Formats: sequence, C-alpha cells, structure tokens
Amino acid sequence: MSTLQAASAVISPPGTPYDESPATLSYYRDLVEPFGMTVDEELLRSAPHVTHRELIDRLGAPEDIRRCDPDLVIVTHALPDVTPFAAIAPHLNWLLGDRATTSFGISQQGLAAPFTALRIISAFQRSGRSRTAVLAVLEQTTLPTRFALAHDTPLTDSGALLVLGVDGGPQVTDVSAIDTTRAAVERLTELVAADPQGTLLVLGPWFDESGLDPAARRQRLAAGTYATSVWLALARHWRTWRQEYAAVVLCDTDPRTGSTHLAVLRSDRETPGRTGAAGTGAGT
Repeated sequence: MSTLQAASAVISPPGTPYDESPATLSYYRDLVEPFGMTVDEELLRSAPHVTHRELIDRLGAPEDIRRCDPDLVIVTHALPDVTPFAAIAPHLNWLLGDRATTSFGISQQGLAAPFTALRIISAFQRSGRSRTAVLAVLEQTTLPTRFALAHDTPLTDSGALLVLGVDGGPQVTDVSAIDTTRAAVERLTELVAADPQGTLLVLGPWFDESGLDPAARRQRLAAGTYATSVWLALARHWRTWRQEYAAVVLCDTDPRTGSTHLAVLRSDRETPGRTGAAGTGAGT
C-alpha cells in the first residue's frame, strides 16, 4: 500500500504583474471564443497571475521534499495554468533530481484528479514499478474569462504536494468515487462506526455533511478552494493526525458533477490514549 512520507503546502503566494503578450491573448481568444465567450482583459489585469510553475517551485523547496528522489511524478489540477503549453510534471521531476522514469499530468477531471492519481500510484507501487511517488495538486485562479466557481467563491491560489512510498507513514487503504451524497454519508457512517474515537473525517467545503452523525469527529474546511482543500489540510496536519487518529478520511464533492470522492489513510502504528478533539475551524 502507498504510505505518506512527507508533504508540503502553499497558499496565496505572491503574484506577478500582468504580461500583455499578444501571443498569450491570441491563445486565450482561440480557447474561449469557439464557445461564445470573450476574453476579459480587465479580469486578467486584476488577477494574481500565480503560475503552476511558481506553485511547484514553492512546494518542492522544503528539504525533505528535495531529497525524496521519486521514480514517479504526477501533477494534477482542476483549473488550467496561466501559461499555455507549460509542461509542469517534467519540471517537478527536474526540480527533484530528474531521476523519475515516469512523469505526467492529470487534468479535466475536476476535483477527482488527485484521487485518480492515488489509484495510479497504488497500481505502480503494487506492480513494483515505483517505490517513491510524488503527487502535486495545483490550483491557480487567473482565468481569461469569468468562471462562476472560481470568481464567485472566490478561490485562492494554492497547492499541496505529497511524497508516497511503500513503507512507513500512514497507509492509503481506500480511494472511492461515490455517485450520491446519501451513499457517501452511508460510507462515512460505516467508517466512523468501526472506530468512533479513532476516526477523523476531513470534509471539503463542497460536501453536504447534514446527514452525518453530529458526534462524528470531523474537521470541516472553509470555502476558498476547489480541488486542493483536503490535500492542503493533509499536508499541514498529517503528522499530528497520525498520532491522534487511527484513520483519517478525506472527503469532498465536486460541485460540477455531484460525485463525492474519498480517500482513507490509516495510521502505521497504534497510539494508546488518542484524544484529539476534532476541529470545526477553517482548516485551510
């Protein structure tokens, strides 16, 4: 099973000035005009312009990430990059030593993309094709035309990076996609029932928690992200959580499809006397 060995997170890094490149504007027009939309240059001028590369450079900076030496690199994102035609997974591979034999990106799956990446990493590691994988989850908010999900929420530029090995650390024991909220609540209820005191539910901002047992230990994450919320929380708190809980369940619902996605991480060791009251704050 894949095991979490290190992680990093970045939220709201400094932006860069708007570059009024005719080539980039032409690309944006070719991208949106076939769908009856127009490029909003005022929106672009006021946007932060944090590129995927800038997020990756910050995520890859911590020393424990730098020395992880991955053989598999996957970069996921639900929203496109500011810069067209940028190959980000090879850049992350280069940043971490350029020894990964496989590096690629997953997009156009919305909030599901990181969960898909976990399944792929698990398959690579079960087959012996990988021992150390890196998963990056990126979200940048500069778009050439108004997009309600990004601009009405509003979203925050953010990213998380996980190093996943084959031993040590919390184990990823389950990754699921569930079609209805009712079925998702039933699955979460089953997981909590197996160990009510030792299970923490980490609920993204898009998940409807109204059907859950109020006594279930949970951390509800505030609005402000689309696909990065639960991964940001995991990257920032996983070392504490592994001491306090036997299982941590990451769960969120894609507002565009209605599908709920969850991942279960189980502690690699028993910790007697776990306490750790669940938080209800913003988390991200």
